[in-house]
Amino acid sequence: QMSANDCQDPPMYWTIHGLWPDKAEDCNRTWHFNVTEIKDIMSDMRHYWPDVLHSSLNRTHFWKHEWDKHGTCAATLEVLNSQKKYFGKALELYQHVDLNSCLLKAGIKPSSSYYEMTAIKEALTRFYGVTPKIQCLPPEEGEKAQTIGQIEFCFSKELQLRNCTSLKDGSNPMKAHLKLGTEELSVCNDTLPTYYPSEVQ
Repeated sequence: QMSANDCQDPPMYWTIHGLWPDKAEDCNRTWHFNVTEIKDIMSDMRHYWPDVLHSSLNRTHFWKHEWDKHGTCAATLEVLNSQKKYFGKALELYQHVDLNSCLLKAGIKPSSSYYEMTAIKEALTRFYGVTPKIQCLPPEEGEKAQTIGQIEFCFSKELQLRNCTSLKDGSNPMKAHLKLGTEELSVCNDTLPTYYPSEVQ
């Protein structure tokens, strides 16, 4: 999809997908996205939370989607109860987690050779003290390796890092709703060789 729009140079670093409450009861769907509310943080938004899939002049489509679907639910927390707070706090958490430098420090960087998923998990858990949820694109036809697509960190309502545990009762709207091409992301398989590409082909 990137080649079909004006995304000439996709970022070579991890960016933000969203900040998702996983038990959302009160979502105010009438609260519409207004880009002027985040104009102060616009340069950070464009850098750390870019929209690489939609061609648009001001590239706000992705942010609008995330606000409508997740932000309006997250806003029940006082610390996230405005668009400025919601997007600003997501940027703050992103900086705090600092995934890009953590992976580098652990010696995990884009490579043409494969990693073991358990080694990546262990490195992240050692670094953060909690287990994130790593999501992959499954192997394509005739391939043997999965490809890392997304790394999800879980927070308590106080926005402290916590272990990501999968909810068994199916009430989890955090399941990957990101489609890369036609493939769907799902939780990585611990036993498959894992590819961490430097760019999406």
